[in-house]
Amino acid sequence: MTVIGFHCSHEQISPGQLLRDVQHAEQAGFTAAMSSDHLSPWSERQGESGFAWAFLGAALATTNLPFGVVNAPGQRYHPVIIAQAIATLGQMFPGRFWAALGSGEASNERVTGEVWPRKEVRDARLIECVDVIRRLLHGEEVSHEGLVHVNRARLWTLPDTIPDLVGPAVTPQTAARHAAWADGLATVNQDMETLQKVLGAYRDAGGRGPARLQIHLSWAPDYDEAAAIAHDQWRTNVFPPPACWDIESVEAFDAVGADVTVEQVAKAVNISSDLGQHTAWLQGYLEQGWDELYLHFVGQDQTRFIDTFGERVLPQLTPTAPQRVGA
Repeated sequence: MTVIGFHCSHEQISPGQLLRDVQHAEQAGFTAAMSSDHLSPWSERQGESGFAWAFLGAALATTNLPFGVVNAPGQRYHPVIIAQAIATLGQMFPGRFWAALGSGEASNERVTGEVWPRKEVRDARLIECVDVIRRLLHGEEVSHEGLVHVNRARLWTLPDTIPDLVGPAVTPQTAARHAAWADGLATVNQDMETLQKVLGAYRDAGGRGPARLQIHLSWAPDYDEAAAIAHDQWRTNVFPPPACWDIESVEAFDAVGADVTVEQVAKAVNISSDLGQHTAWLQGYLEQGWDELYLHFVGQDQTRFIDTFGERVLPQLTPTAPQRVGA
């Protein structure tokens, strides 16, 4: 099974255009999709940030693709509301939806006016949220007093198949922690050694379910164009934790990214004009053991990427649909 999905980047593309893009991606041969969920982009140059959950309903209704979303319950979103959203999409589109639940970034969560907690507090809050969400999805009435508060919550619309709750991780330590509760793993491309450590830590800790890898890439017929696209759109996304978690505004991201070079961006984005090189990179990830790959072309105009990869890259990888998700 070779699942090659299309990543929907709400920070860069308006939701109406993104809906057309993911429909186009399905027609071109992509077999799954996943979505970001931000209130704020990473840069003024990206300039968008539509509401992911409205988009997800439209995308699931107008394609046959299975979909995932990366969400941060606990501050901007109350976990009961996220449980209701997951249950509703799961009821409408059985077996086609999963949600990766993370601890979030200050740039999205600070808007509530609450203090942005330390990482260990955010991690503990996430565990509480996962427990609340999972219990609600199983039909329980839930009350909880802790880092989040819940008073006699119950979901009246439940899915027949409970969507997978996935653990997003960029470090081996986080991946190992998520293994205790997650139905799968999701991460982003890093160097191959680090990726192997992340995947190994999850599996060694007993982690179950699909391992999903989101791949930032830039392609154009000319290398300089591909590099310029990546540098323009993704140079504020090259900072490792804790910077990416704790920077609070678009303006601050643009300030710290002002002197980032193309060479630095190339450590976070696979940049090449050679489609054979892109295919080799993707094949390498599959051989490493990732079950599903989600391609994120970091440019804002997706058409040329979708058409070219659909014609010349995907056929070499023979993508298939993923197994239906759910417990």
